[in-house]
Amino acid sequence: MYYKENAWWASPFNDKEEVQKYASPGHPVTIHDATLRDGEQTPGVVFSPDDKLKIAEKLVAAGVTRIEAGMPAVSPDDFKAVQMISSHFPEAEVYAFSRAMRKDIDMAREAGCKGVVVEVPIGYPKLQSQFHWTWENVLEKSIDCVNYAHQQGLRVVYFPYDTTRAREADLESLLKGVMKHCPPDSVGLVDTMGCAMPQTIQYMVRWMKKLTGNLPLEVHCHNDFGMAVANELAGVAAGAEVVHGCVNGLGERTGNAAVEELIMAMNILLGMDTPYDLTKLKELCEVTERLSNISCAPNKPFAGKRNYTRESGIGVDLVIKQPLAMFATDPRYFDREAEIVLGKKSGKASISYALEQLGLEATGDQVTELLSEVKAKGVEKKGLLTMEEFSLIADSILQ
Repeated sequence: MYYKENAWWASPFNDKEEVQKYASPGHPVTIHDATLRDGEQTPGVVFSPDDKLKIAEKLVAAGVTRIEAGMPAVSPDDFKAVQMISSHFPEAEVYAFSRAMRKDIDMAREAGCKGVVVEVPIGYPKLQSQFHWTWENVLEKSIDCVNYAHQQGLRVVYFPYDTTRAREADLESLLKGVMKHCPPDSVGLVDTMGCAMPQTIQYMVRWMKKLTGNLPLEVHCHNDFGMAVANELAGVAAGAEVVHGCVNGLGERTGNAAVEELIMAMNILLGMDTPYDLTKLKELCEVTERLSNISCAPNKPFAGKRNYTRESGIGVDLVIKQPLAMFATDPRYFDREAEIVLGKKSGKASISYALEQLGLEATGDQVTELLSEVKAKGVEKKGLLTMEEFSLIADSILQ
């Protein structure tokens, strides 16, 4: 549904049958949030157990109940955080990130998890330079761990990371071996280095599902080429049932697919009926930003502070009166406010609006003079004017 009154107005062409055929999945898709594990791998980010609990609370409030709460084997604090989240949110499907080792599986079970994400390498650069393994070595380690996790009553996401840089024969042999000796509950397609294209992800989703007898497939993409969200949506269109992400796009290097962007796109652009509450995303993003101490870029999709800011004078009156004429989403629906700012690119309508905010009146000639001064000040500052600066200019001209 491209239009929802007082909420959003996207492209009606999104709803075309020819578009939906290639874009809409036609099946439910689950968000797997990895903020508390992969997001914490952002350089410099440290979440305390209480921090993780607060973020988990906002995730659950937004309807994101599949949560990768951390890696219990990393430290006592990580174990405590996973245990706290499992205990506080029994309705959530809490996963632990795990190496292919029995002791990691044991710790996940002791922490109260319902599942484990079992990581193994398969990207050829990793096998060749980091581990000095073959795919046979990976399979041998996988068999014991996956089967052991199932014996402990845990669901298993098999996570052969750096999947998109695997040698085709290696990945095919590994998946066939896994399905024969230790079939997991789902398999991850992991673009660890964010170096695949959307078309590549689609191809690999279809190919991997064929190799695994249509086992549920999960897509986990990083953002090195700025395509993490697009890649995961491409995976969804090709049949993936789960997409991974981190709030605010946190993660190593350029980060992961942003959870809030995935949710916005799924609900608005794809018109999917999801369990996610868009009105709760603002608080989720803000809490995560504060606790991670990583500021979002002001123009970052959804979470940026200036997404609804307008400096250009063209159509500025509509920013407040009819925001859907100027934006694809209505800021008020998301508890946000549109903002008109003053600078080099302002027009007379912007000046009139600013005067109204200050309770001032001006003649047409005075508005023209004010605009000239505002533009000059914007050029001088190489930035925007504050209302205090505008007030000083207005006082000098209107006195």
